[in-house]
Amino acid sequence: MSAPARKYMEPHRQTPSLQPGLNTKFEQLQLATEIIKHEAEALKNLASNLPDDFCVATDLLLECEGCVIVTGIGKAGWIGQKTSASLASVGVRSHFLHPAEAIHGDLGRVGPKDIVLVFSNSGETGEILKLLPSFEKFQTPIIAITGKQNSTLAAHSAAVLNYGKINEACHLGLAPSTTTALMLALGDALTLVVSKTKQLQADDFAKFHPGGSLGKRLSLVEQVMRPIDECRIANETATVRDIYIQQGGRERRTGVVLITDQQSRLTGIFTDSDLAKLLEKQQDELFDEPIRNVMTQSPITIAAGTKTLLAIETLACRNLSELPVVDADGRAIGLIDITDVVNVRGGQ
Repeated sequence: MSAPARKYMEPHRQTPSLQPGLNTKFEQLQLATEIIKHEAEALKNLASNLPDDFCVATDLLLECEGCVIVTGIGKAGWIGQKTSASLASVGVRSHFLHPAEAIHGDLGRVGPKDIVLVFSNSGETGEILKLLPSFEKFQTPIIAITGKQNSTLAAHSAAVLNYGKINEACHLGLAPSTTTALMLALGDALTLVVSKTKQLQADDFAKFHPGGSLGKRLSLVEQVMRPIDECRIANETATVRDIYIQQGGRERRTGVVLITDQQSRLTGIFTDSDLAKLLEKQQDELFDEPIRNVMTQSPITIAAGTKTLLAIETLACRNLSELPVVDADGRAIGLIDITDVVNVRGGQ
């Protein structure tokens, strides 16, 4: 057996470690628990002692007529990028400005009506300090998220979100961990408070998330349904046999036939399960009768203009596989098939 294989086959065997005494899985899990508890306690303390300038910062964001320029370097920069993306997702125009690139031309991204959101634990980061004279020249207000109130960055900021001196969860006390967790929490808090204050609605949110599972859930049913020309549809006077003979070769076949009256209004559905039941009961004579005699009358439908999320919930709660989409006059315009939305119920 290879060494890697033996390593995973023997969970209690000591593994190499740079820290004496941390050689068992139990000790590793214990340390992981302590790290998470350490960060959670710091977040709890922050929630109980929000910086005095928090509302000043939210007002600056709400009043901003330009863009929110977010900057930071190292781990703080990655938190800044996430915050910038979150602001954009709730309709606040935002861009991330890398400090090193900024002094080589990217400062041209900063406009007269912008504000700057800076992430720096020390408030003395060299790359950040080089930008302060330019922000001052542009008369661009600064919001600082920092761990040091009496710093150069704080002295040049219109609002300072100071979380204070924090011990990192790292056993060396060096790797940014607890401080970045606090930065992220403050960035999220700013973003979501601004979003709530601006009364962002689901329709607004959908405009900024057109792709992926999240975008599909927020879209309208007619945007994700199978259009009527891809569905099996028949008049209620047609026989079961004729319907299946005539429509047996349709591409993208669904498991349901939409049944309509002379005015094209949906009056019922007939599923492959209904067909199987006729075969099981040997009721062959019903194959040559009008399908209205064996269809499910007044089926559950969903109206055009409804969010796809509601369609997904209806399929799940009613244990359905197909959900016809109808217009204001009750005419079928398409079909939501569970296979088209099964992967988007809780995704992003």
